[in-house]
Amino acid sequence: ETDIALELRNRDRERKLIKKIDETLGRIDGDEYGFCDSCGVEIGLKRLEARPTAPLCIDCKTLEEVREKQVAK
Repeated sequence: ETDIALELRNRDRERKLIKKIDETLGRIDGDEYGFCDSCGVEIGLKRLEARPTAPLCIDCKTLEEVREKQVAK
């Protein structure tokens, strides 16, 4: 059961990553790659190098994470 659960979790991660890659390719085709989906500011090069599929700048991502933590409480 543990092996099956691990395999299913890995497949789910891969599926989500493929979806993010497809969305990123769409942003590249639409000349929107490298710009934050939330505020429109250019996403920093270091962030894109670390996470090429990042749709948000570091400020908007940080704000999103803070909001998620507040809702979780």
